[in-house]
Amino acid sequence: CLYFLPFAKVRVKMVFVDLLQKRYCSDWLINICRRKKDLKARTVWLGCPEKCEEKYPKNAIKNQKYNIFTFIPGVLYEQFKFFLNLYFLVVSCSQFVPALKIGYLYTYWAPLGFVLTVTVVREAVDEFRRYKRDKEMNSQLYSKLTNQRIPSDMVFLRTSEKTGSCFIRTDQLDGETDWKLKVAVSCTQRLPALGDLFSINAYVYAQKPQLDIHSFEGTFTREDSDPAVHESLSIENTLWASTVVASGTVIGVVIYTGKETRSVMNTSNPKNKVGLLDLELNQLTKALFLALVALSVVMVTLQGFVGPWYRNLFRFLLLFSYIIPISLRVNLDMGKAAYGWMIMKDDNIPGTVVRTSTIPEELGRLVYLLTDKTGTLTQNEMIFKRLHLGTVSYGTDTMDEIQSHIINSYSQSVSSRIHEAVKAIALCHNVTPVYESRAGVSAETEYAEVDQDFSDENRTYQASSPDEVALVQWTESVGLTLVNRDLTSMQLKTPGGHILTYYILQIFPFTSESKRMGIIVRDESSGEITFYMKGADVAMSTIVQYNDWLEEECGNMAREGLRTLVVAKKSLTEEQYQDFESRYNQAKLSIHDRNLKVAAVVESLEREMELLCLTGVEDQLQADVRPTLEMLRNAGIKIWMLTGDKLETATCIAKSSHLVSRNQDIHIFRPVATRGEAHLELNAFRRKHDCALVISGDSLEVCLKYYEHEFVELACQCPAVVCCRCSPTQKAHIVKLLQHHTGKRTCAIGDGGNDVSMIQAADCGIGIEGKEGKQASLAADFSITQFKHIGRLLMVHGRNSYKRSAALGQFVMHRGLIISTMQAVFSSVFYFASVPLYQGFLMVGYATIYTMFPVFSLVLDQDVKPEMALLYPELYKDLTKGRSLSFKTFLIWVLISIYQGGILMYGALLLFESEFVHVVAISFTALILTELLMVALTIRTWHWLMVVAEFLSLGCYVASLAFLNEYFDVAFITTVTFLWKVSAITVVSCLPLYILKYLKRKFSPPSYSKLTS
Repeated sequence: CLYFLPFAKVRVKMVFVDLLQKRYCSDWLINICRRKKDLKARTVWLGCPEKCEEKYPKNAIKNQKYNIFTFIPGVLYEQFKFFLNLYFLVVSCSQFVPALKIGYLYTYWAPLGFVLTVTVVREAVDEFRRYKRDKEMNSQLYSKLTNQRIPSDMVFLRTSEKTGSCFIRTDQLDGETDWKLKVAVSCTQRLPALGDLFSINAYVYAQKPQLDIHSFEGTFTREDSDPAVHESLSIENTLWASTVVASGTVIGVVIYTGKETRSVMNTSNPKNKVGLLDLELNQLTKALFLALVALSVVMVTLQGFVGPWYRNLFRFLLLFSYIIPISLRVNLDMGKAAYGWMIMKDDNIPGTVVRTSTIPEELGRLVYLLTDKTGTLTQNEMIFKRLHLGTVSYGTDTMDEIQSHIINSYSQSVSSRIHEAVKAIALCHNVTPVYESRAGVSAETEYAEVDQDFSDENRTYQASSPDEVALVQWTESVGLTLVNRDLTSMQLKTPGGHILTYYILQIFPFTSESKRMGIIVRDESSGEITFYMKGADVAMSTIVQYNDWLEEECGNMAREGLRTLVVAKKSLTEEQYQDFESRYNQAKLSIHDRNLKVAAVVESLEREMELLCLTGVEDQLQADVRPTLEMLRNAGIKIWMLTGDKLETATCIAKSSHLVSRNQDIHIFRPVATRGEAHLELNAFRRKHDCALVISGDSLEVCLKYYEHEFVELACQCPAVVCCRCSPTQKAHIVKLLQHHTGKRTCAIGDGGNDVSMIQAADCGIGIEGKEGKQASLAADFSITQFKHIGRLLMVHGRNSYKRSAALGQFVMHRGLIISTMQAVFSSVFYFASVPLYQGFLMVGYATIYTMFPVFSLVLDQDVKPEMALLYPELYKDLTKGRSLSFKTFLIWVLISIYQGGILMYGALLLFESEFVHVVAISFTALILTELLMVALTIRTWHWLMVVAEFLSLGCYVASLAFLNEYFDVAFITTVTFLWKVSAITVVSCLPLYILKYLKRKFSPPSYSKLTS
């Protein structure tokens, strides 16, 4: 069960087989039927898979939503769970019963078949693409991986790097682009030869699979040595799936596979997203159905329940079925496709891709925007900006002065305050210089030396934090260069080219609890032992000697959006260090309260340290992040930043990006671990008003466990919320909490694999194609190339999509309601007969060529110009209230339909000549003209295609009159009498509405009209 993972430029001939992947091929049927197993800890023997009694998931990826058996039932269920489609299906099926048949079968089945065909084909294409991607990933049987992601969770046993460590990239796991240092198990790293891994009697004990990607507990045991070797394993000994080994070659033992890996456990299953507008229309169709049933019952009641009344009831239901027009679904789906095409063709947001074409209207209804930080708001590129020594401050324009000080210090062997500060920054870090192998040179054995170019131009720095890289790059620019580092020493090069060697005695890594990191080094030339430390000002202010400038300058730099670090040192004698080392090693061997005892020993050194300097580093923001966030805030959108980064970093970016405005207070939620602590801290937070909240993922977990409702209620009142140290699962959980507690629409935006769960959980997911790959972009509903594009996507396209779909949906329902009203009037006049007013092609033509083009042209309408929507984002607030499509607007359209339907039918009956066919000719022609005029009344901004659609439909109707002998009297429709009667009825049905619209705009204009006038 060994994986051999060579990366970068090194090649190895040896082949290993992943035995865990092959064990379960024959058990796939059992696995399908087996109930969900409890996750358990496991013992994995090196090279002896037969000793493993438990069965674990096969290491396969599955992103498909259906299989070959569930595809058709699944797709049909997703369609017919909506009342609208289910109603259409029942109505269409009823036409197979001769006694209930009203018209031609194709008038019912063609629209329904079209919708289902488009949906099935679209889902089939998407499913096939997912299947191909999964198959490509799962069919890779290899022993050697080059620049590919690790396929399973492993414990790191051995590396080709002499230091016994390597770097990995975790961008798709935690969203951080900086490299992480991983350390091999020392027992296996010391083995003389690679083959000894198979000859030793050893095993790895691993805890049960967990969600937490930042922790791991396990042990490595070798039984065939005397005495037996027991080595504790932690997070630094692991290689999680979806990470990439960035340097050297590594060998590991697989501990978790498939759905038990950290990356899969932190990924949620994609859901079928349904827009709020679709849900609202579904509710309106239910109301229309109740009206349909009520109208049919009234008709049968007025008939007196004579004869087979139940059959007449069903025939009335079919006659009035146009109340719920079957073309509603067709028009809306075509409209959504048109909106998607317009978004992708917008030159102002190049590279934008619509991956989910069913929810463009959601872009216009958003209330909460949840955004990632790294790579989304920031470029993750750090630049050293400020060095403050207490009495003097150096900025980017005075760095040459520091360089001359450093040159003088080493040439004259004179130490100065600046020299000590720069040396401390060059030594106190976890940065490693990396040199690329020369092109074309490779090695065929595990530890073969490769030619490496050790020139300054070929050197790059790698560390777990980009801040540290920026600091070391700055020391190089002023003359003190880090040229080499291993686990025990590091070398600095002076401006004169001399190499200074420092032995690393101890390293105290940065943690979110301590907020600082330290290192103890011994100068090779002088033997001096120095303890250097750097960290956040809140942690360092109590450690350094008294001063009167640190707090003030930290505040000044923070207001500039700079990330500050306080640097200090303390000289140690040999006796002091030996005493510390003995106490430190003893504390590390403790079984109980190990962390507390280790921290107590380290804190004994952290007293009265000499304050050297304060540094300021800037994390560059993405282009136009500040104005974009300001625009979204003015639009009434509340912004939450969810990041896996440290609290201090997240707070700095919140300030520099103006997510938190300058005059707003920030409440940093204290770390809490118990219910009582959470209760006290929530009470303290409740007393704050109009302040931004910053909270860590651990504290958030505790609050949600005991006080979920209270916390969400308080957080939703904040102008901005920052959640740091968030796992991918926590990000998705926060999205679901907002949806559940507020009922508002949420949008999630990110650029890394760790953002996928959040993007899929949100009502609208937006992915950015960035440095962290395309995983978020491919999983999102909409893909953009820059964060600033979200402004136009929401303010312009979101507005237009929602407004247009609301108008289109209501107009299509109006088109059905008006003809149903005419049918009701007709049946009432003719003794409540269940006979259709219009038959055959007239009904088909009415919903298609006679009115389809003008009605569908509403997808080109806009109430305000794009420039105006961007200039006044406050207009977006009205959209979130849902006033464009509500029961109020729906009832107005119902009243309009009843009025117009009644006028058209009674007018035709009043003015018709001796034959019934004249009633049909007059009423139908007036109906077509009324619909064309009503489209013109609804339009707010004319487009040339709208004019073409109006005249094209009118021309089609006039041209078709010559072929409608079956329905019309051709001799009558060519007379002046026909024309004036049609004109009179049309004017009476439309003119009052035009007058009412004019008066409404005159005395109660909408907010946007004040801007456009």
